[in-house]
Amino acid sequence: MQIVILKKVNILLGAALISILTFSLVLYPEEGVRAATGGLKIFWEVVFPSLLPFFVLSEILLGMGVVHFIGVLLEPLMRPLFNVPGVGAFALSMGLAAGYPMDAVLTGKFRRSGMCTRIEGERLLSFTNTADPLFIFGAVAVGMFGLPDLGMVLAIAHYTSSFTVGFIFKYYGYGSEQKTPESQESYQGGIIRRAVRALIKARKEDGRTFGQLMGDSVKESVNTLLMIGGFIMLFSVLVKMLETFGLLALITPPIGAFLKLCGLDPAMAASLFNGILEIDLGTMAAGRAAAPLTDRLVIASWIIAWSGLCVHGQVASVIHDTDIRMGPYMVARMLHGIFAAWYTWLLLGPLAVVKGIVGKSLPVAQGFHPLDRVVLSGKQMAAVLGILIIASLVIHWFKRYRIVYFKKK
Repeated sequence: MQIVILKKVNILLGAALISILTFSLVLYPEEGVRAATGGLKIFWEVVFPSLLPFFVLSEILLGMGVVHFIGVLLEPLMRPLFNVPGVGAFALSMGLAAGYPMDAVLTGKFRRSGMCTRIEGERLLSFTNTADPLFIFGAVAVGMFGLPDLGMVLAIAHYTSSFTVGFIFKYYGYGSEQKTPESQESYQGGIIRRAVRALIKARKEDGRTFGQLMGDSVKESVNTLLMIGGFIMLFSVLVKMLETFGLLALITPPIGAFLKLCGLDPAMAASLFNGILEIDLGTMAAGRAAAPLTDRLVIASWIIAWSGLCVHGQVASVIHDTDIRMGPYMVARMLHGIFAAWYTWLLLGPLAVVKGIVGKSLPVAQGFHPLDRVVLSGKQMAAVLGILIIASLVIHWFKRYRIVYFKKK
């Protein structure tokens, strides 16, 4: 009975919020159009050209069986570390290169094709949902804070906290589901031979010609990106309407009181609220806030890890036709944010990784051109995959030949 009542309340609340947003656009059409145009500009000039090559590339690699090949090679590394199949490393590296929500797009595809179980997909989403290094070093550290040296602090905190969440979620749902067939054969036979067999099998099962595969990849990638662009515009309008109606002034006092309890400056309340909704607006507000640098960085680090409800909506959209649940993902994002904020505080305080930057102000650099982002992200993806494959092969061969050695003895 209580569950039924709760569902009805959620339906009514959702209908009321959408009605209020629609009514606000009728009252303030100029502000709404301006906010939507700003969101569209970000999408068209940065997000679309930066993500499209990686979306198309991932579709083609899946259809050609290359991802299955990589998955077999990386199973000896990913299974003991995070209890996920080897293809998880592909989602991790692509997410690192392209940022949100690349990992969710790939995880959804893995689940649809049976390359991971539901639990494994939820584990993957828990730690592969990361910002790309260019966003942290370029947009946040240089563009929003004007302090390039801070990029290393934010990046170390962000990725270390992500792996921490992955280690925690390794035991999530442990033993409740069977492993994928690929993982059960991890140490049986030659790993290279099995990887080649997996590639050939996947290519035969796909069956599309290369031309058809290219066309389908472009079409599906553009459709997914248009959905992402719609979310960016929608949340830009939502934040603007909250500011226009003055609701932000009503929400920030309790948030400020909470921050004060945590030992942070209450002036960061508006930044935190914006970051709960949208990552770019939140980090930008944190960079401009009238608060101590350490507090601003701690909040910015939490926002980057949390990634904003805008990104969460994108993730929900790309996995909606799978059985992967959003509950574990939301818990992981909260944990990621808490760990990232804590690690940032440690790096700036007790560990003092960066010294002598407080009070300095450097010129704000221009953002990367989309082509530069694609090239640098591609190099990062190749480097990460290469390192992971080498580590995985070393682990596999060590285990295999150590076992053979002891059997002979």
